[in-house]
Amino acid sequence: MSLWFSGSAVVPALTREWRLSESAAGWLTLSVQIGFVVGTLLSALFNLPDIISPRHLFTLTAICGAIVNAAFGWFAHSASVGITLRFLTGMFLAGVYPPAMKILATWFRHGRGLALGVLVGALTLGKATPYLINGVGSDNWRTNVTFVSLLAVVGGVVVLLFVSDGPFALPAARFDLSQAGKVFRNHGVRLANLGYLGHMWELYAMWTWIPFMIRASLSVRHSSPTFAEVGSFVVIGCGAVGCVAAGLIADRVGRTIVTSVAMAISGSCCLIIGLFFGANPIALLIVAAIWGASVVADSAQFSACVTELGDPQYIGTALTIQTCLGFLLTTISIELIPRAEKLVGWRYAFVILAPGPLFGVLSMLRLRGLPEAEKIAHGRR
Repeated sequence: MSLWFSGSAVVPALTREWRLSESAAGWLTLSVQIGFVVGTLLSALFNLPDIISPRHLFTLTAICGAIVNAAFGWFAHSASVGITLRFLTGMFLAGVYPPAMKILATWFRHGRGLALGVLVGALTLGKATPYLINGVGSDNWRTNVTFVSLLAVVGGVVVLLFVSDGPFALPAARFDLSQAGKVFRNHGVRLANLGYLGHMWELYAMWTWIPFMIRASLSVRHSSPTFAEVGSFVVIGCGAVGCVAAGLIADRVGRTIVTSVAMAISGSCCLIIGLFFGANPIALLIVAAIWGASVVADSAQFSACVTELGDPQYIGTALTIQTCLGFLLTTISIELIPRAEKLVGWRYAFVILAPGPLFGVLSMLRLRGLPEAEKIAHGRR
């Protein structure tokens, strides 16, 4: 998943080399989101994670994504070509994330929240990695992008050679176009998806733009650019700790409570992070790290709810639809942040994300009150 922000991480270099506008910089990330939405939509409609081996789907799409990302590093010399290649990267990544969740679900009935939390924690570290590589790696952005592509190849090979389906795996399902619609008719799954949408309204807009805010804030204080890049890696990477901790707690206390608390914390950070713009860099990074840990901590638990409440035969399809809808929503919130920043500055730009986690909390508390919530975490809701 290090492919995801490999374009965003090198925006400072692209801005100088390509005379990149702020809008074009945003589209380098937005195009990945749109590509992922298209990929997950096609995957869900054709039940790909359920009718073919998720391990093989993972490996194939990881390597294809790496090839396209390497092409971005080697051949892109303009924003239009770069954005097109980033779109294709996102489309191939649609075959990585949902199948990985399905593979893990076949290994765990008990402790599934922790298992998926570790997975999403790994995803979070992967997405943060390009910022670290950009901060401490080569001065040539093309070299850094190529190195990130090699990491994705390694990930695909690891899954192919060292991962197998778990003891709870079901036989391959038959193609059933109606499965996409059945997901919306399951009340419990629908509420879990609504909670996920509230969470996603905030998550990727934060991940996309917090490095820009940190760079701008630290430039006011004349801090090192390397500090800003490594700081961005730490802030996003803290989400890995949040995911594992939330998974541990959710399996013991309940998924709806953990997701609600995580969204309450992250929603509060939306409101106060701007107050630290231009302030002491350490204070800014501490608050941003708390936000980074909480903003993704709940992510795996929404997926765990879907695996527990949905049709076991078509878990892959249900997870793919969930991610498709969530990432479609992110295309709006990602686009809104720079517009808000132009109007009110970084001090208040992230405030517009706060309604998302609030909506998510209300959805998960509603789910908690349903009888079918007894299926979640073996009765721990």
